Amino acid sequence: MTENGREKYREIVLNGCQEASVLQVWLQAQSEAVVHTAELCAGALKQGNRILICGNGGSAADAQHLATELVVRLSGDFDRPALPAMALTVDSSTLTAAANDFGYNQVFARQVEAHGRPGDILLAISTSGNSANVIQAVQTAHKRNLEVVCFLGNNGGKLKDSRHCFIVPSEDTNRIQEIHITLGHLLVKIVERILYG
Repeated sequence: MTENGREKYREIVLNGCQEASVLQVWLQAQSEAVVHTAELCAGALKQGNRILICGNGGSAADAQHLATELVVRLSGDFDRPALPAMALTVDSSTLTAAANDFGYNQVFARQVEAHGRPGDILLAISTSGNSANVIQAVQTAHKRNLEVVCFLGNNGGKLKDSRHCFIVPSEDTNRIQEIHITLGHLLVKIVERILYG
């Protein structure tokens, strides 16, 4: 590889670091909202409710990741009982049956209808805010009296007016997802401390 080639790749790294630091500043400004949302989640869990999580692609992976952190634990240095959480992205039989019988836009909404109870929380993750199946899940959650928390990007898309909403101010899906998982980890950490000291 030529030195010019290496320089171009170093520039990619430096630009990525610069974008990430701008978003870290945004995240710091969200501290009060993050604490409020963690209190909302902890309150629901304390009342015996659970957290349902949905998203597509990388956001589906984040849904599974965060559900696992709640059910198992965030880290080995803080042990506590399991917390009830469920990623709506993992059951291939349910996903394919719902897509086949009702259309792909209903794959999460159908599960919210089946599993969601008043007082539960739906964490809806969409980097665009325009994912039709996530929007349908949010609408079903509202009808069933679930609280909804949205992790979004860009300008928030069609979900931007959600009551509990984090809109990462970026058009870069990679950066948005990096902040979403950081937000998720912070929420889980605070929820653990609220519930178990």
